[in-house]
Amino acid sequence: GLERGAKNEFSTFSSFITTINQKKEDIVNRNSPTQLVIPNIRNVRDLPPICLDVRQKQRISIDTLPQELKAPIPPEPSLPIRTKTVKDFQDDVEKAKSSGDWKAVHDFYSTTFDSFLEINAAFKKDTSSPFNTIEDSGINAKFVNVVYDALLNTPQDVQKSVLKGVINGLLQEWKGPRTKDDLRAYCILLQNPQFSNTSTYVIYAHLLRQIAALTEADHHFLVHWSKKISQRRFKQLVDRLLQFISLRLFPAKPEEFPPMVKCTWWIPSAAKVLALFNAANTLISPSIISYTDFYNSTLDHIDLMEEYHNWQCYGNSHRFSFCQYPFIISIAAKKVIIQRDSEQQMISIARQSLVDKVSRRQKPDMNMLFLNVKVRRTHLVSDSLDELARKRGDLKKKLKVTFVGEAGLDMGGLTKEWFLLLIRQIFHPDYGMFTYHKDSHCHWFSSFKCDNYSEFRLVGALMGLAVYNSITLDIRFPLCCYKKLLSPPIVPCNHNTLVGICDVTLDDLIQIMPELAHGLNELLSYEGNVEEDFYSTFQVFQEEFGVIKSYNLKPNGDKIPVTNQNRKEYVQLYVDFLLNKSIYKQFAAFYYGFHSVCASYALLLLRPEEVEILVCGSPELDMSALQRSTRYEGYQKTDLTIRYFWDVVLGFSLDLQKKLLHFATGSDRVPVGGMADLNFKISKSEASTNWLPVAHTCFNQLCLPPYKNKKELKQKLIIGISNAEGFGLE
Repeated sequence: GLERGAKNEFSTFSSFITTINQKKEDIVNRNSPTQLVIPNIRNVRDLPPICLDVRQKQRISIDTLPQELKAPIPPEPSLPIRTKTVKDFQDDVEKAKSSGDWKAVHDFYSTTFDSFLEINAAFKKDTSSPFNTIEDSGINAKFVNVVYDALLNTPQDVQKSVLKGVINGLLQEWKGPRTKDDLRAYCILLQNPQFSNTSTYVIYAHLLRQIAALTEADHHFLVHWSKKISQRRFKQLVDRLLQFISLRLFPAKPEEFPPMVKCTWWIPSAAKVLALFNAANTLISPSIISYTDFYNSTLDHIDLMEEYHNWQCYGNSHRFSFCQYPFIISIAAKKVIIQRDSEQQMISIARQSLVDKVSRRQKPDMNMLFLNVKVRRTHLVSDSLDELARKRGDLKKKLKVTFVGEAGLDMGGLTKEWFLLLIRQIFHPDYGMFTYHKDSHCHWFSSFKCDNYSEFRLVGALMGLAVYNSITLDIRFPLCCYKKLLSPPIVPCNHNTLVGICDVTLDDLIQIMPELAHGLNELLSYEGNVEEDFYSTFQVFQEEFGVIKSYNLKPNGDKIPVTNQNRKEYVQLYVDFLLNKSIYKQFAAFYYGFHSVCASYALLLLRPEEVEILVCGSPELDMSALQRSTRYEGYQKTDLTIRYFWDVVLGFSLDLQKKLLHFATGSDRVPVGGMADLNFKISKSEASTNWLPVAHTCFNQLCLPPYKNKKELKQKLIIGISNAEGFGLE
């Protein structure tokens, strides 16, 4: 009823506002509200951060904004006096439900939503107060929620009156500078649940357009006000915007909407408003909702490479691309972009090698099309280091690995084995490059000084090759490592520019050294006299090869005592020293190694969490999905042994399921594409049932003897997966 009625009632809305479309288009282009289009993609040093105006972490007021962002603040018009309270409204709704007379409720809705002034009169906490700070929107959120929760259960004429009022408000308020009351009205109107219905999308689109066209200063307020919205309602707003984009791209009933050529601004406007919510989400730690809740899986089905190329070629223009808003693109879609970009680079490099060979009248060789790595098992690290250093110009070719003295053809298995063995050796504690922290179960860079950091470059190149060749590595780095890898995401032109340096906090340290982070937290919260009780200075001590060395955190730090007044500075400098300065040379080599392979503008699309997933997979396991995608050799999926196997595995604890995955594939994490991308195979082993299961990790293959019963299978499987380390029993 609402859909049909609303369409008939408001079918003239689109034509009625056509006369103002061109002017509004000019406003959008002139204001460029969120400045998300990356200017001059070719000059990395000029790239601004995405959502420059709203990504700031500190809480600031309008007075701290640059002069150019300050718009003249128009005087707030006086508001009508409205005295209805939440209880009064709830009583009116209950009376209407029992009596069937909805006049009082109808009058309230039609009056309240008739203009921006009326919206403020009804929902502003105190109509006599300006509420012009970012800290408090002045909106009575409880009243707004109650009114909207009741709206969809009212008669159709009540709901239509609200939509009429919204149209009036949008037509009345579109000119001139915005007051804080206008911003409050926009904030309230965005939460209208009627906009989940496609019949209201024309109105919703114009609301989004007006919000997108606001100035940066106004967006600044909306962002900070939005972060005060409850988690459930915040997610509803994000979901509504994502649905709007999806249905505009792939409408179930195309005739419901105006032709795409007449409303090309719908999706850009929605994306810009989504960017405001994304910015609000990043301002709070922990965030209101997960960053993955902003993903729009519908975009997985569009031409992503066209979007990517538009972004690369027209980044400084007003041509829209979803890559301007990377938080909307799912990690699966980003992986497709990175893979195809890698393939194109591989083809380009290989073609150039071929052209060079032919131009010198030399006979082409197929091996020149690949990055051929030949290593001896007994000298794995040194040979790999030499090969990658010698063939630095070939790193962007398809990788093929040969073990000297072995007649193996690399169809993917040898490459994976090379990665597995090399990573295992490099990260061994005896090797000294990385320190394993048992409390956090992760590795971190050794701060020991040395003359040559080329092996750190090798590890970075290995990670880059893994991403470039779509191989998941069994590496345990904290999230901070991936933040540093994206600092900056593109190697700067100026080689004197520092790389791998990012803002770090105690939250980063706790992921690596939880005990130390806890101790520093205790220092910050200590209520006694810090200087007298701790007797510390701005100096830290580290053991290097059995020798204790001291480092000043600031000039003359050994002479500056830590006090109650400067302890925050001490903690920040200490964390920065541990995670940035003490390992700068090691990490810089690692950074350059990674980017020597993965240099791509596609990295600008990624969050640190997404780089981690690309490198070592996702920790989210779905064994039912693995069961559906598993292939069999010598078995049928209906065989008794296979049925026993899945009954046992699906009943395992998460810890045992991870051990099984690690046993069979070399990693307990899942590729970006999910379990299906593992190409997991169970083969029938002709060995005695007294034997344990065997795994070929290079091929993600489990060899399973035909055990007689479920109990025996479970016992042997648990023994195998719990005690196997590498290529034999521990």
